[in-house]
Amino acid sequence: MKKVKKVLAVAVCLILVMAILAGCGQKSQPQQESKPAEEQTQQTGSNATGSEKIYIPVISKGFQHQFWQAVKLGAEKAAKEFNVDITFEGPESESQVDKQIEMLQAALSKNPKAICLAALDSKAVIPYLEQAKQANIPVVGFDSGVDSDIPVATAATNNVAAAALAADKMAELIGGKGEIAVIVHDQTSRTGIDRRDGFVNRIKEKYPDIKIVDVQYGGGDHLKSTDLAKTIMQAHPNLKGFFGANEGSAIGVINAVKEMKKEGKLVVIGYDSGKAQLDAIRSGLMAGAITQNPIGIGYEAVKAAVMAIKGEKVEKNIDTGFFWYDKTNMDSDQIKPLLYE
Repeated sequence: MKKVKKVLAVAVCLILVMAILAGCGQKSQPQQESKPAEEQTQQTGSNATGSEKIYIPVISKGFQHQFWQAVKLGAEKAAKEFNVDITFEGPESESQVDKQIEMLQAALSKNPKAICLAALDSKAVIPYLEQAKQANIPVVGFDSGVDSDIPVATAATNNVAAAALAADKMAELIGGKGEIAVIVHDQTSRTGIDRRDGFVNRIKEKYPDIKIVDVQYGGGDHLKSTDLAKTIMQAHPNLKGFFGANEGSAIGVINAVKEMKKEGKLVVIGYDSGKAQLDAIRSGLMAGAITQNPIGIGYEAVKAAVMAIKGEKVEKNIDTGFFWYDKTNMDSDQIKPLLYE
């Protein structure tokens, strides 16, 4: 009997162990069927890290100029205020349209709630904006618009009017007559086209005694812009003025003036700021420049994206303003906050 009881006890123990193991297996089964974090992120439409905050990629035209760093500050300020996550990126050079399109494709693949874009090419990005529209992802332009109605808003300077003001200043400073030239960052982005046309058309319409002898495109690169400006100066020894249509273009003109020993012989007008331009204006090498509101541009872009996500009404064209500055007003309370180094 003792032997039988012992066998029964062992059998009972084995049955209990098997029951416990079976229970554990049933509890662990749902964990094995759980979906990867990346898949969960895409389904919830949250940010790339899987948090529940709204995710908005901000794709700029570049990183090499201080202008974009100032825009980034404004975007980060809005992100903090509205409690959203952003990424801010751009190609190394403002001539890298393909690189920017790759960034736009990558951003779309993360299924963001909205996208902010400063397009390098106002036409090339349109197919990707159409993808965003089909996926119900609002697009907000900043600094530079596109040739499409898809963006729900664009936060930018009125570049045509700003460049026209630069033309008026040029005419005033060269006495209303003479030869001048222009270096523009590109002829594909909305800013490049508008600043070129704003300046050139104002000169043609109002100042018949001023001749624009050349318009060149330096890709926003100060080294290339320097070489272009030097070539123009050599070809036109009677040149009286030069307009650089963005930070890189203007710095290129400044460098060319120095290398060609033309200090005091040319009226140079720039666009944006940055340390090199500010120093040139203080020293008298540059007459003055147009400043935008880069922090305001970044801030308004992210703010508009958040409003669009919430279904709130967004102004189609958000004018962030512009001002003329020179050494007489660059330290004023109105202008100083808009300048960056």
